Amino acid sequence: MLAVLSRLPLSVLHRLGALVGWLVYGLSPTYRRHLRENLALAFPANPRLRRAAIAQAGMALMELPKLWLRPPEEVCALIREVRGWEIAQRAHDEGRGIVFLTPHLGCFEISAMYIGGSIPMTVLYRPPKQRWLEPYMQRGRGARMKLAPANLSGVRELLRALRKHGAVGLLPDQVPGNGEGVWAPFFGRPAYTMTLAARLLESGAALISVSAERLPQGAGYRLSFYAPELPPQADAAARAAAINAEIERLIRLCPQQYLWGYNRYKGPGNAEAPAQPQ
Repeated sequence: MLAVLSRLPLSVLHRLGALVGWLVYGLSPTYRRHLRENLALAFPANPRLRRAAIAQAGMALMELPKLWLRPPEEVCALIREVRGWEIAQRAHDEGRGIVFLTPHLGCFEISAMYIGGSIPMTVLYRPPKQRWLEPYMQRGRGARMKLAPANLSGVRELLRALRKHGAVGLLPDQVPGNGEGVWAPFFGRPAYTMTLAARLLESGAALISVSAERLPQGAGYRLSFYAPELPPQADAAARAAAINAEIERLIRLCPQQYLWGYNRYKGPGNAEAPAQPQ
Protein backbone atom coordinates (compact mmCIF):
# COMPACT_ATOMS: atom_id res chain seq x y z
CA MET A 1 0.00 0.00 0.00
CA LEU A 2 2.75 2.46 0.93
CA ALA A 3 4.61 1.63 -2.28
CA VAL A 4 1.48 2.49 -4.29
CA LEU A 5 1.02 5.77 -2.43
CA SER A 6 4.67 6.69 -2.96
CA ARG A 7 4.14 6.74 -6.73
CA LEU A 8 1.15 9.09 -6.67
CA PRO A 9 1.72 12.74 -7.60
CA LEU A 10 2.31 15.02 -4.63
CA SER A 11 -0.82 17.00 -5.49
CA VAL A 12 -2.93 13.84 -5.18
CA LEU A 13 -1.28 12.88 -1.89
CA HIS A 14 -1.99 16.32 -0.47
CA ARG A 15 -5.64 16.20 -1.52
CA LEU A 16 -5.99 12.79 0.10
CA GLY A 17 -4.10 14.10 3.10
CA ALA A 18 -6.56 16.93 3.64
CA LEU A 19 -9.34 14.34 3.93
CA VAL A 20 -7.25 12.17 6.25
CA GLY A 21 -6.56 15.19 8.44
CA TRP A 22 -10.26 15.78 8.98
CA LEU A 23 -10.84 12.07 9.56
CA VAL A 24 -8.22 11.90 12.32
CA TYR A 25 -9.52 15.14 13.82
CA GLY A 26 -13.02 13.71 13.96
CA LEU A 27 -12.08 10.30 15.34
CA SER A 28 -9.54 11.25 18.04
CA PRO A 29 -10.90 13.38 20.89
CA THR A 30 -7.45 13.69 22.48
CA TYR A 31 -5.81 14.87 19.26
CA ARG A 32 -8.70 17.25 18.61
CA ARG A 33 -8.39 18.76 22.09
CA HIS A 34 -4.62 19.26 21.78
CA LEU A 35 -4.94 20.87 18.37
CA ARG A 36 -7.69 23.26 19.43
CA GLU A 37 -6.06 24.23 22.74
CA ASN A 38 -2.56 24.73 21.36
CA LEU A 39 -3.73 26.70 18.36
CA ALA A 40 -6.06 28.88 20.44
CA LEU A 41 -3.17 29.69 22.77
CA ALA A 42 -1.05 31.06 19.92
CA PHE A 43 -3.74 32.32 17.54
CA PRO A 44 -7.01 32.78 19.45
CA ALA A 45 -10.39 32.96 17.71
CA ASN A 46 -9.15 31.90 14.28
CA PRO A 47 -11.39 29.10 12.95
CA ARG A 48 -10.12 29.57 9.41
CA LEU A 49 -6.56 28.86 10.53
CA ARG A 50 -7.77 25.84 12.50
CA ARG A 51 -9.43 24.35 9.42
CA ALA A 52 -6.24 24.85 7.40
CA ALA A 53 -4.12 23.28 10.17
CA ILE A 54 -6.36 20.20 10.28
CA ALA A 55 -5.90 19.65 6.54
CA GLN A 56 -2.16 20.35 6.62
CA ALA A 57 -1.60 17.78 9.37
CA GLY A 58 -3.14 15.15 7.11
CA MET A 59 -0.92 16.24 4.23
CA ALA A 60 2.12 15.74 6.47
CA LEU A 61 1.03 12.16 7.03
CA MET A 62 0.18 11.29 3.44
CA GLU A 63 3.40 12.67 1.94
CA LEU A 64 5.54 10.31 4.05
CA PRO A 65 5.38 7.30 1.67
CA LYS A 66 6.89 9.41 -1.11
CA LEU A 67 9.55 10.85 1.20
CA TRP A 68 10.57 7.47 2.58
CA LEU A 69 10.25 5.16 -0.41
CA ARG A 70 11.25 7.17 -3.47
CA PRO A 71 14.93 7.87 -4.32
CA PRO A 72 16.25 10.94 -2.49
CA GLU A 73 17.11 12.65 -5.78
CA GLU A 74 13.49 12.33 -6.87
CA VAL A 75 12.23 13.59 -3.53
CA CYS A 76 14.58 16.59 -3.44
CA ALA A 77 13.49 17.49 -6.97
CA LEU A 78 10.18 18.50 -5.34
CA ILE A 79 12.00 21.41 -3.68
CA ARG A 80 11.19 24.37 -5.92
CA GLU A 81 12.96 27.13 -4.02
CA VAL A 82 15.77 27.34 -1.46
CA ARG A 83 16.40 30.51 0.51
CA GLY A 84 19.39 31.18 2.72
CA TRP A 85 21.42 28.04 1.94
CA GLU A 86 24.50 30.24 1.66
CA ILE A 87 24.39 30.59 5.46
CA ALA A 88 24.95 26.86 5.87
CA GLN A 89 27.45 26.65 3.05
CA ARG A 90 29.52 29.46 4.53
CA ALA A 91 29.66 27.77 7.94
CA HIS A 92 30.62 24.47 6.34
CA ASP A 93 33.33 26.13 4.22
CA GLU A 94 34.75 27.67 7.40
CA GLY A 95 35.17 24.18 8.83
CA ARG A 96 32.48 24.53 11.48
CA GLY A 97 30.01 21.92 12.57
CA ILE A 98 26.35 22.92 12.20
CA VAL A 99 23.34 22.32 14.44
CA PHE A 100 20.18 22.48 12.32
CA LEU A 101 16.89 23.11 14.13
CA THR A 102 13.89 21.76 12.22
CA PRO A 103 10.66 22.11 14.22
CA HIS A 104 7.44 20.22 13.46
CA LEU A 105 6.65 22.70 10.73
CA GLY A 106 5.79 21.89 7.13
CA CYS A 107 7.67 18.99 5.55
CA PHE A 108 10.51 18.85 8.08
CA GLU A 109 11.55 15.40 6.82
CA ILE A 110 12.66 16.81 3.46
CA SER A 111 14.88 19.44 5.14
CA ALA A 112 17.30 16.86 6.51
CA MET A 113 17.27 14.95 3.24
CA TYR A 114 18.25 18.09 1.33
CA ILE A 115 21.00 19.00 3.80
CA GLY A 116 22.38 15.46 3.78
CA GLY A 117 22.97 15.73 0.05
CA SER A 118 25.64 18.39 0.65
CA ILE A 119 26.88 18.03 4.24
CA PRO A 120 27.34 14.80 6.26
CA MET A 121 24.25 14.72 8.46
CA THR A 122 23.57 12.86 11.72
CA VAL A 123 20.18 12.78 13.42
CA LEU A 124 18.80 11.13 16.53
CA TYR A 125 16.49 8.24 15.72
CA ARG A 126 13.82 6.66 17.88
CA PRO A 127 11.93 3.65 16.42
CA PRO A 128 8.23 4.34 15.84
CA LYS A 129 5.61 2.84 18.13
CA GLN A 130 4.10 1.17 15.06
CA ARG A 131 6.89 -1.34 14.50
CA TRP A 132 5.76 -2.18 10.96
CA LEU A 133 6.73 1.37 9.96
CA GLU A 134 10.34 1.04 11.12
CA PRO A 135 11.92 -0.39 7.93
CA TYR A 136 10.26 2.33 5.84
CA MET A 137 11.36 5.08 8.19
CA GLN A 138 14.92 3.75 8.34
CA ARG A 139 15.04 3.49 4.56
CA GLY A 140 13.88 7.07 4.07
CA ARG A 141 15.90 8.75 6.78
CA GLY A 142 18.96 6.56 6.35
CA ALA A 143 19.30 7.34 2.64
CA ARG A 144 21.18 10.59 3.27
CA MET A 145 21.61 10.66 7.03
CA LYS A 146 23.39 8.72 9.72
CA LEU A 147 20.87 7.57 12.32
CA ALA A 148 22.07 7.73 15.93
CA PRO A 149 20.10 6.17 18.81
CA ALA A 150 18.15 8.63 20.93
CA ASN A 151 20.23 8.04 24.07
CA LEU A 152 23.56 9.06 25.58
CA SER A 153 25.45 7.03 22.99
CA GLY A 154 23.62 8.90 20.25
CA VAL A 155 24.45 12.27 21.79
CA ARG A 156 28.13 11.29 21.74
CA GLU A 157 27.74 10.51 18.04
CA LEU A 158 26.30 13.97 17.47
CA LEU A 159 29.31 15.55 19.19
CA ARG A 160 31.71 13.45 17.12
CA ALA A 161 29.91 14.54 13.95
CA LEU A 162 30.26 18.20 14.90
CA ARG A 163 33.96 17.81 15.70
CA LYS A 164 34.40 16.37 12.19
CA HIS A 165 32.74 19.52 10.77
CA GLY A 166 29.55 17.66 9.95
CA ALA A 167 25.95 18.58 10.68
CA VAL A 168 23.35 17.35 13.14
CA GLY A 169 19.60 17.79 13.01
CA LEU A 170 17.29 18.28 15.98
CA LEU A 171 13.54 18.66 16.48
CA PRO A 172 13.79 21.47 19.05
CA ASP A 173 10.09 21.39 19.92
CA GLN A 174 10.09 17.69 20.82
CA VAL A 175 9.50 17.14 24.53
CA PRO A 176 12.76 15.79 26.04
CA GLY A 177 13.14 13.22 28.78
CA ASN A 178 13.16 14.10 32.45
CA GLY A 179 16.34 15.96 33.38
CA GLU A 180 17.13 16.73 29.73
CA GLY A 181 15.31 20.04 29.53
CA VAL A 182 14.18 23.20 31.29
CA TRP A 183 10.89 25.05 31.38
CA ALA A 184 10.82 27.93 28.91
CA PRO A 185 7.96 30.00 27.46
CA PHE A 186 6.42 28.87 24.19
CA PHE A 187 3.58 31.06 22.96
CA GLY A 188 3.21 32.40 26.48
CA ARG A 189 2.98 29.06 28.29
CA PRO A 190 5.79 27.07 29.99
CA ALA A 191 6.97 24.20 27.80
CA TYR A 192 9.57 21.63 28.78
CA THR A 193 12.34 22.41 26.28
CA MET A 194 15.48 20.48 25.40
CA THR A 195 18.86 21.79 26.47
CA LEU A 196 20.69 19.52 24.02
CA ALA A 197 20.89 22.14 21.27
CA ALA A 198 22.60 24.67 23.54
CA ARG A 199 25.01 22.02 24.85
CA LEU A 200 25.98 20.99 21.33
CA LEU A 201 26.72 24.61 20.47
CA GLU A 202 29.47 24.60 23.10
CA SER A 203 31.52 22.68 20.51
CA GLY A 204 31.74 25.89 18.48
CA ALA A 205 29.13 24.77 15.97
CA ALA A 206 26.95 27.19 14.04
CA LEU A 207 23.21 27.31 14.74
CA ILE A 208 20.81 27.33 11.79
CA SER A 209 17.03 27.05 11.85
CA VAL A 210 15.12 25.57 8.92
CA SER A 211 11.56 25.59 7.62
CA ALA A 212 10.16 23.54 4.73
CA GLU A 213 6.91 25.07 3.54
CA ARG A 214 4.41 23.14 1.42
CA LEU A 215 3.46 25.08 -1.69
CA PRO A 216 -0.21 25.28 -2.75
CA GLN A 217 -1.82 22.58 -4.90
CA GLY A 218 0.97 20.11 -4.24
CA ALA A 219 3.44 22.18 -6.27
CA GLY A 220 6.37 21.17 -4.06
CA TYR A 221 8.28 22.76 -1.20
CA ARG A 222 10.17 25.92 -0.28
CA LEU A 223 13.17 25.58 2.08
CA SER A 224 14.37 28.53 4.14
CA PHE A 225 17.52 28.69 6.28
CA TYR A 226 18.13 31.26 9.02
CA ALA A 227 20.94 32.09 11.46
CA PRO A 228 19.35 32.93 14.83
CA GLU A 229 21.50 34.38 17.59
CA LEU A 230 21.43 33.06 21.13
CA PRO A 231 22.26 35.36 24.06
CA PRO A 232 25.98 35.04 24.88
CA GLN A 233 26.97 33.69 28.30
CA ALA A 234 23.33 32.87 29.02
CA ASP A 235 22.16 30.03 31.24
CA ALA A 236 20.25 27.00 29.98
CA ALA A 237 16.83 28.55 30.61
CA ALA A 238 17.66 31.74 28.71
CA ARG A 239 19.03 29.79 25.76
CA ALA A 240 16.00 27.50 25.69
CA ALA A 241 13.75 30.56 25.73
CA ALA A 242 15.69 32.06 22.81
CA ILE A 243 15.36 28.82 20.82
CA ASN A 244 11.61 28.72 21.52
CA ALA A 245 11.34 32.34 20.37
CA GLU A 246 13.01 31.38 17.09
CA ILE A 247 10.59 28.48 16.65
CA GLU A 248 7.69 30.85 17.28
CA ARG A 249 9.05 33.20 14.63
CA LEU A 250 9.19 30.40 12.05
CA ILE A 251 5.69 29.24 12.94
CA ARG A 252 4.24 32.74 12.53
CA LEU A 253 5.51 32.77 8.95
CA CYS A 254 3.38 29.71 8.13
CA PRO A 255 1.14 28.89 11.12
CA GLN A 256 -1.23 26.53 9.32
CA GLN A 257 1.62 24.07 8.66
CA TYR A 258 2.66 23.56 12.28
CA LEU A 259 1.63 20.28 13.93
CA TRP A 260 -0.62 21.82 16.56
CA GLY A 261 -1.95 18.40 17.55
CA TYR A 262 1.41 17.48 19.09
CA ASN A 263 1.22 17.53 22.89
CA ARG A 264 3.94 20.15 23.26
CA TYR A 265 3.08 21.17 26.81
CA LYS A 266 3.33 17.80 28.48
CA GLY A 267 6.06 17.24 31.04
CA PRO A 268 8.12 14.06 31.34
CA GLY A 269 7.91 11.92 34.45
CA ASN A 270 7.91 14.03 37.59
CA ALA A 271 8.79 17.30 35.87
CA GLU A 272 6.14 19.77 37.00
CA ALA A 273 5.49 22.97 35.10
CA PRO A 274 6.04 26.19 37.05
CA ALA A 275 2.92 28.01 38.13
CA GLN A 276 1.67 30.52 35.60
CA PRO A 277 1.06 34.09 36.75
CA GLN A 278 -2.59 34.90 37.36
